Amino acid sequence: MAAVHADGSVLTHVKSQLYQSGVLSHCVLILNQVPRELKGSWSAAATLAHITSSSCVGVDPGERLETFHQLFLPSVMDGLLSLASHMMKHAESASSFRKVMDSVSWLLSVHTWLTPQVLSSAHYEQIQMCDDEAVSLLCVQMWIQTCSTSRDFLSGLTNDSILLLLNEAVGQLAISSDPAVGGASVKLILLMASQQEQRVLPLLLTFKGLDSLLDKDWRGRGFEKEVNQLIALIQPDKPTRSRSQSETEHVRAACVIQAAWRAYQTRRRVRSLNKAVSTLQRKYRARRRQQQQQREAQQLEEELRYQVCLRRQQARRKFHQKQRQLLQMLPADQVQPFLLECERRAAVVIQSFWRGFRERRHYLETHCHELRRMQTQMKAARTLQRAVRCFLQRRRAAKAPPIPPFWIGQKGLTDSRRLELKRQVEEYIASHPSSRASLQQCQRLHEEVQLLILSELRRGEQQRRDEERTEALLAHTHTQLELLRDAPSLTVVTSKDAESFLSPSGPIATRARDSHNAMLQASRLPWWRTLGENAATDTFNHGHLQELEAELGGLFVGGTARIGELSEVDGLNL
Repeated sequence: MAAVHADGSVLTHVKSQLYQSGVLSHCVLILNQVPRELKGSWSAAATLAHITSSSCVGVDPGERLETFHQLFLPSVMDGLLSLASHMMKHAESASSFRKVMDSVSWLLSVHTWLTPQVLSSAHYEQIQMCDDEAVSLLCVQMWIQTCSTSRDFLSGLTNDSILLLLNEAVGQLAISSDPAVGGASVKLILLMASQQEQRVLPLLLTFKGLDSLLDKDWRGRGFEKEVNQLIALIQPDKPTRSRSQSETEHVRAACVIQAAWRAYQTRRRVRSLNKAVSTLQRKYRARRRQQQQQREAQQLEEELRYQVCLRRQQARRKFHQKQRQLLQMLPADQVQPFLLECERRAAVVIQSFWRGFRERRHYLETHCHELRRMQTQMKAARTLQRAVRCFLQRRRAAKAPPIPPFWIGQKGLTDSRRLELKRQVEEYIASHPSSRASLQQCQRLHEEVQLLILSELRRGEQQRRDEERTEALLAHTHTQLELLRDAPSLTVVTSKDAESFLSPSGPIATRARDSHNAMLQASRLPWWRTLGENAATDTFNHGHLQELEAELGGLFVGGTARIGELSEVDGLNL
């Protein structure tokens, strides 16, 4: 909201409040967290890095100016580089990595004195040592963007810092083979030379063999003009050869070789004795010349790599010495916290490397054990399958019918044989009559069975009626006995108790309700639970149940709902 104001003082005031209240310090602590705590939130971390970098530009620290420049800004830069080194290892955070590198470039374009810290940082060295061409391209593009944003960027750097930047660009030209990385490196060197030619050119001339490297490896890659400009900058006294001139020289050399070959063929007829000697000498000299060129190229490349590594090591040593001097300038109360923070970061790095080594070793051991177990199981499965297949094959072979012999004579039955077989079949049918019954016999047998089943059902229904009557009488008797057993003494009896003895409908209704619940539960049982028991209750004769109720005074029997009649008789809410 402060950024949309036309007055820039509002934004500066907001940034100062963020720094003085400790919000920016808390953001730096979050950026320095270990990668497993930031996993899955790379986009949010990149946004936080961008906001923190923007808030450090144009802030007014007030009285804490020295602390802001000597402690806070280096810690911010270290946090951004640490986050970038962690994002570099994850392919899904490529856009976030680019955003963090843009934040580093934006911070460097304003605070150019942080450049030696970036070039000598261990996190930045990890980013440089990455094999991914995209990461190398982003690093070179970061310096190009920094130089383009701030025209006075190189003027605020020392010769050592400029030499480190040249080391990185020349190192990418010597190591990488990607045209994008090579073009960006050449563009960076030309941009630096255009800004500070008097300082960059002497340092650039110290790289021996750079012109031959550009001529051999980076011609014809799509940026021929930039390569020619850089070679002309390195070799001002030597004209740059174009591709057409090189092809002309090749054609001239081919013509010379062809002329020499034709002359040799002519002289061969005259001096045939010198043939073997001249051929051997020519091949030996060509071979020696090729080996000498290879040795020179290898020496130049090794010397170039050695210079890059040596100067980087020297720059790191100077940076540590300068850091030690700055540490001596700090107040006594801030030295110990700073050293503790350095020890904590070193411990975090050591622990992360050790845990990574331990987890990789544990994974390899577990993977090998699992692989051996799976191989054992597969071997056992193959053995069992082989045995089962052999067994099934033998069983099929034993069950298979034998192969009939080849028949050459007449096929089928003769007329005499057919008559004989027909006579034997008729004799067998006559001597063995069929035992199957006719359709009329089956119908009569079915009717007899139906009559027997009906009589059995009627007899069972009469038996159930008798059992129900017996159960009803027993229930009535038990109810009366319970009332007599639980009856109070005559001294404490009340009119209500007397009415309960005079009208036993309430206890009988309670007993009927319990019987009804039992009958409902029995009717809900599955059919296989009622096998061997009496038939279902839907075959009851409702007229018989009404006779029982009338006889017992409104008893609820047999699963038929008589709740209305009972409530009218007894006045109870059942």
